[in-house]
Amino acid sequence: MARRPLPRILTSGSAQIARSRELARTAADSATDVLHPLITVSRGLRMLAATARQKWAGTPKDRRGPALFVVAACVLVVALIPYGPLLGLIALMGVAGWKGRDTAPVPTGPDDTEVKRLQSLYEALVPYFAVPEDPNPLYAHGGAWGAAIDDHAFDTGGRLTRLQLRYPPYFPDSDPDVRARIEQLLQAKCGRGREYLFEWEEEANQLTVSVLPALSTAIAAQTFVTAPGETLLGFTDDGVVRRTVPVMVDGESRDEPPVLWRTGPRSTEPHLLVTGPPGSGATSLLRSLALQAVQHGEILIVEGGGTGEFSCLAGRNGVLAVECGLAGALAGLEWAASETERRLIAANRAGQSGRPAPEDTKRPLWILLDRPSVFGHLAAAEGRPDPQELLQVPLRHGRSAHVTVVVADQLDSLDTLSETVLTCTRARVVLGAAAPAQVEAVLGAPPRTTPPADVPPGRGYARLGTGPVLRLQVPATPDPYNDGTSEAHRRAVLGLLPERHPAVAAPDENRDAVERTAAPSVPDQEREPGRAPAPAPGPVGAVVPAEG
Repeated sequence: MARRPLPRILTSGSAQIARSRELARTAADSATDVLHPLITVSRGLRMLAATARQKWAGTPKDRRGPALFVVAACVLVVALIPYGPLLGLIALMGVAGWKGRDTAPVPTGPDDTEVKRLQSLYEALVPYFAVPEDPNPLYAHGGAWGAAIDDHAFDTGGRLTRLQLRYPPYFPDSDPDVRARIEQLLQAKCGRGREYLFEWEEEANQLTVSVLPALSTAIAAQTFVTAPGETLLGFTDDGVVRRTVPVMVDGESRDEPPVLWRTGPRSTEPHLLVTGPPGSGATSLLRSLALQAVQHGEILIVEGGGTGEFSCLAGRNGVLAVECGLAGALAGLEWAASETERRLIAANRAGQSGRPAPEDTKRPLWILLDRPSVFGHLAAAEGRPDPQELLQVPLRHGRSAHVTVVVADQLDSLDTLSETVLTCTRARVVLGAAAPAQVEAVLGAPPRTTPPADVPPGRGYARLGTGPVLRLQVPATPDPYNDGTSEAHRRAVLGLLPERHPAVAAPDENRDAVERTAAPSVPDQEREPGRAPAPAPGPVGAVVPAEG
């Protein structure tokens, strides 16, 4: 679906600022063109003055008097002859203009080192793009690289940053395996350790290779400007999406291109699967989604790792439960399945009677599961059902009931996920260092870019349904109770947490006092009016210690 840009009031006047900068840049270029002769003469006068000063400083003291007398005599002669001052001024301006001209050589093409790089790249592509039957080959051993490479650019270190080349029409550019071999070769020849974007234009038989800048990791958790039913997964490259959102980075506001995931009855990908190796940032993404979802709905968190990564959300308004044990997970997911059925029945009865659906069936319900494969092993050991079996109703019918399911697990545990989870989670995110084959196996399509050399937490790829594969950087959302969390990130996360339930606020008075000191206060007008604490669903509602 096409993303419309935000109104100008939401982008902090970025369009006006960009237009003003463009006008100022145009005016400066025009003034430079008009005043170029004056600038050249002024530069020449400065150079002549510097030369005269050096000559005077290098003249011995016993010869300065005669030299000064000769100069004065020449000036007097010029002043006495007809039109002497005018001719002298013209001569001085001519010498200054000649002296101040720009003598720097204008680069007209690549230097010797760059020519060798391009020729080596051309020779390496010959076995892939040449066939013996071609009477006029575009690629041939000992051929000229200029016939095949249309555009190129190098950085200051002599490494290629952009390359546009043509290939023969008979090259099978629709074969993914053949494309992968060419991309691997170009990555090796252009320099490893960087991310490259490969754009295949099959109609024009052109391939454009460009170096992508690293995605910013300085964006922390905050209140993002999104429409109802939209959730921000992270940020991607400029120009890939048609929308930007304002974010605060180091105290400054700027616009960033987001990766937005639409949920609800009108969504085509209502459920999400997040995967990655340990330490890739999958839990941080779930925490970010929880902080966004709790502002407009209710969430149920099931944590299989048992490390207390979601303890900051326990007992908060809108958080139904944070379960870390098998018994609590089974009870919570059983309640979620029953709640989904209740919403469907209530909405169906209201539709049959011609009345709108009840309000309690429209409030979004989020079910967040972190590493459910751990519960599968515990359930098998204790002879209990796998908690994933209770997800069939929320996954298959959750879109109509405003129920969203997010499952996060590690790459090596994907084979333990149930068929229903893998089938119904059509929105996918892969984080961390993963091979291109693994990314393609999870997302269903290969990434258009090469994997980065250094993968920070929260860095990966996202694909929503049948859309394109996008680079993704998750906003930093660490556990605020972790000792390794920076003070800025701790304040950012604590400032987004809702208030605690009155029933659990008394035992945590000390912790609440610390949070009020660390987190900035949220104005009353920014909180949702009339929001009451959600009741705990049956036996769930407290953090249960991990079993085993």
